[in-house]
Amino acid sequence: MSGIYIHIPFCKQACHYCDFHFSTSMKKKDEMVLALAKEIAMRKNEFELLDSARSDNQIETIYFGGGTPSVLQIADLRFLIETVYANYKVSENPEITLEANPDDLTTLSVRAESRTILEDYRSIGINRLSIGIQSFFEDDLKMMNRAHNSEEAKKCLEIATKYFDNISLDLIYGIPDSSQNGEQAKQMSNEKWKQNIETALSFGIPHISSYALTVEPKTALNKLIQAGKIAAPKDEVAQEHFAILVEMLEANGFIHYELSNFGKPDYFSKNNSAYWLGKKYIGIGPSAHSYDGISRSWNVSNNALYLKSIENNKLPNETEILSVADRYNEYIMTGLRTIWGVSLDRIQTEFGQGYLDYLSKQAQKFLNDDLLFIENNILKPTKKGKFLTDGIASDLFYLNLE
Repeated sequence: MSGIYIHIPFCKQACHYCDFHFSTSMKKKDEMVLALAKEIAMRKNEFELLDSARSDNQIETIYFGGGTPSVLQIADLRFLIETVYANYKVSENPEITLEANPDDLTTLSVRAESRTILEDYRSIGINRLSIGIQSFFEDDLKMMNRAHNSEEAKKCLEIATKYFDNISLDLIYGIPDSSQNGEQAKQMSNEKWKQNIETALSFGIPHISSYALTVEPKTALNKLIQAGKIAAPKDEVAQEHFAILVEMLEANGFIHYELSNFGKPDYFSKNNSAYWLGKKYIGIGPSAHSYDGISRSWNVSNNALYLKSIENNKLPNETEILSVADRYNEYIMTGLRTIWGVSLDRIQTEFGQGYLDYLSKQAQKFLNDDLLFIENNILKPTKKGKFLTDGIASDLFYLNLE
């Protein structure tokens, strides 16, 4: 067994680009923490029942995502971690990650004025931070409606690096310049993007996750673009920024181990790597997804319905049994996004000769165009093909579902 993901569905304010499930109302926070703990306990035997022959089903990672997990009190986080330990076999040194916003990390502990919140996090077992910086520029942060400012972005990293070695930060590229509106609006310049990366590198952070700004249909960002108040992101600008990102981070000792993730040796995200490698995981909380190797399930994306269901001792989820084609498609998608690639031997062994023949036929045009290559019977994207990975993968999907 791989890990447990715990979704904390609360945020101080809504970022304009975000389409994850969250609420800006904290009224049900205490009730939600109790419900999360109850769901953790309710699901303690799931994987053992599916794989009773194995005796090594252990929790290797605990990941607090959201939303904004750093809005919880130390006592809440400690309670949830202790609940996991009380109900599951946990490995000796699990990776315990907390997603956090910069403004939360610059506050002092409630226990003592001289004690930082980071010391409290470390004291309850959290050993990895994932910090949502997104940009070090004030205009970008205002355009995205982030809760922190540029000064807090830098200050939190100065403090965090004193207490944590294993830190990841998020950066967004391809951001429109909000200083001008409508058709006259500019995109983030290459120089500005380079400054963002250089600032991140100056703190000695060992892991960086970076994503192109995308416009989701029901977000505030989409409405602002439609109203002409913000320019739409341009794919060609994002592609330039991606190339700059890869070049600068690899020159500084980072390994580009997944399309959007870069880590120094020994600092890859164990939680996310487990997802990409097809390991099992349980998702706790509203909207959280789970995977057991055979099926995928997801909890209802509604706080009130989630709380009511847990109160009635019912899991508020839906389940989909994955077909062979589903599992093949997922492997193609995750494999091409990572340094581990797609093993042609595994395709033949796990899915059969028919799938291998299909993949070989579909991949040929990308091999000819130098977007894919095969090394040691592993299919991988070339440097030129990396930015196009998701589109390439979709062309390799097996669509004749069984």
